[in-house]
Amino acid sequence: MTTIKDQRINLRAEARQEALLRQAASASHTSMSEFILSSAVERAERVLADRRRFEASAEQYDEFVALLDAPIETTKLADLFARPSVFDIKFVLDDE
Repeated sequence: MTTIKDQRINLRAEARQEALLRQAASASHTSMSEFILSSAVERAERVLADRRRFEASAEQYDEFVALLDAPIETTKLADLFARPSVFDIKFVLDDE
């Protein structure tokens, strides 16, 4: 399914910034518009992912709670904690 891009975003840049963006777009084998848009969308997704408050539909919340309530396999974690800690190993300097 192809989506129609019908929104326009205008911005101004310094000559150095424009040259850098053109070079990066060329190196990525994409148009400058596609490079700028994909880079901006990727950054926006990261910024929003770091937010502390999330909104979810009732179905998404129910799925989230079900995942939290589901039993998990803890055998590997128990094995890890059963090993001796590196901090319990006696450390001796041989200066003599």
